[in-house]
Amino acid sequence: MKKQNVSNIPADAASRRAAPAVICYPTYGLPHPDMANLERARTNLTKISEIIVPPRDARCFNVQKGHFFRINSIDGPQVGDLNIWSKTNLAEHFYAGKTRAIHGTHLSTGDRMWSSFPSMRPLATISHDTLDWYGWDDDGGSVHDVIGTRCDPYTAKLLSGIDYHHCCHSNLTRALSAHCQLDYAKAEPLVHDVLNVFMCTGFTKDTHQYFMKASPVRPGDFIEFFAETDLLCGLSACPGGDCSSEHSSDSATCHPLLVEVFDSDNAALDNFPYLPESQYRNACPNGSK
Repeated sequence: MKKQNVSNIPADAASRRAAPAVICYPTYGLPHPDMANLERARTNLTKISEIIVPPRDARCFNVQKGHFFRINSIDGPQVGDLNIWSKTNLAEHFYAGKTRAIHGTHLSTGDRMWSSFPSMRPLATISHDTLDWYGWDDDGGSVHDVIGTRCDPYTAKLLSGIDYHHCCHSNLTRALSAHCQLDYAKAEPLVHDVLNVFMCTGFTKDTHQYFMKASPVRPGDFIEFFAETDLLCGLSACPGGDCSSEHSSDSATCHPLLVEVFDSDNAALDNFPYLPESQYRNACPNGSK
């Protein structure tokens, strides 16, 4: 954590600290999704598939462009770690860091899941969130974060000396390997930083360390996404359960998560403004990337 050297404070420290904060990526020029049309489209949904993600495990599923998918709490409070890839190119995946820089540390309705370079386009838009009432609590916590990277066996080994095989990273790697018939070693580098679905997190006010607290999610709650291209998604039901105490162990009470995929025949989607891949062309010779 950041430490302050109080023996080396310059005379003008106060004026330096008083510099105004400037938003790094102002969004006034950002193309926004047509939420009014999405809201009309989602009033006429037909479920076409569903899958149960078992506790301390993960599953992959496909979502066609123009379809919706929901992640549902069913049996009890449970956090899920979500990966998203372009179905036609697994090298293009959800870019949590850039999504965080654009939309903030926690996502909700209307925010987009931006993809990695060089494509940098929306893979999905959050079309509905039953936890959008939560806002920010007194600890500075909120729900659905893009801060945490996913629990993983390497950090668990480093900090606790344990070998734990049901971390979200491991779960997602196994699920991707099975779904795409890839060797584990080839699947693992494709697993990336996640949207921590239903997870309540923030940074402590004193040390600014990443914290988690009991998720407010309850059975019947869901977060819903609109697919802006053909997607392959992976979801892990975190071994931390509601993440009220710990993860990377079998100690927490865990529950399954339900994923539902929907189609809509509402004409509102006929002219939805899908964004293409980034049109940026760099200055390399011959325009090569």
